[in-house]
Amino acid sequence: MENVCVVGIDIGGQTSKIGVVDRNGEILARKVIRSDVYGSDFRAYVTSLSAAVDEVVGEAGAKGRVTGIGVGAPNANHYTGQICQAPNLEWAAGRCVDFASMLSSAQGGLPVSITNDANAAAMGERRYGVAAGMDDFIMITLGTGVGSGIVIGGRLVYGHDGMAGELGHVCVVRDGGRSCGCGKHGCLETYCSATGVARTAREWLAADDTPSLLRNYDTLDSRAVYEAAKQGDPLALRIFEYTGTILGRAMADFAAFSSPEAFVLFGGLARAGEFLYEPVRTAMEDNLLPVWKGKIKILFSKLKESDAAILGASALAWED
Repeated sequence: MENVCVVGIDIGGQTSKIGVVDRNGEILARKVIRSDVYGSDFRAYVTSLSAAVDEVVGEAGAKGRVTGIGVGAPNANHYTGQICQAPNLEWAAGRCVDFASMLSSAQGGLPVSITNDANAAAMGERRYGVAAGMDDFIMITLGTGVGSGIVIGGRLVYGHDGMAGELGHVCVVRDGGRSCGCGKHGCLETYCSATGVARTAREWLAADDTPSLLRNYDTLDSRAVYEAAKQGDPLALRIFEYTGTILGRAMADFAAFSSPEAFVLFGGLARAGEFLYEPVRTAMEDNLLPVWKGKIKILFSKLKESDAAILGASALAWED
């Protein structure tokens, strides 16, 4: 069938985004439902989600043409089809739920493929974005946390248990590094996420009386740092240089693992690319082995953030 399509679902702590996607990456119809109103009742959530899938497929005029469903979700395991110990999803907190098999049953046996949101983003970028046609690259998502999807030989790296690719929890500052929600200290996520940037700003502002526009913000978050940097605030610019340097050094280490053609940066913090690119590139190049210097590209995703989650999830269904 030439006009087949797939369904992409992005599950977040508050909402789930659903879209019907054709081979060209056009979202034919979309819908958003709540993820957080079902308490611990996992079955009720899947029932509601399946009904929403039926509705959006009908709106797209795609009944009978959908060949599979791809899902991006926190703590999702591609091998088992489960979502496990997801603290922001009450129906999957403290336990594992058989998500893929239950949704597939609710959809009359339609194949369901699931992985974590960063892996889904990587596959979406490979199919629809700046990594189109690349077989070896690393996707790094810079949002509230730091996620990653590693593609080698055209396939995502899952590891023996389906949980590989947690580069956000590689230790970049030892002996006194920041505490991380994962229980470790010094993780990349604590420095190079949106929350890490805000944390740096608060620490530096408290350390001395350096004049800064950042002192005028009631809410000191990464957006405030970005806005101050756009106005040329020296402290805000130093924060991005510090953040980019840490990220670039980490990327040089990651390159030694998989020799990627490119790093693709995505997420809210990546929108500050004008301030991140140079420190990231300089730090990466300064720390690469000579064999890779000047060979690895740093790219920023061009997918619309409103579409990227659905497109990333849908790419899983095409792959399978």
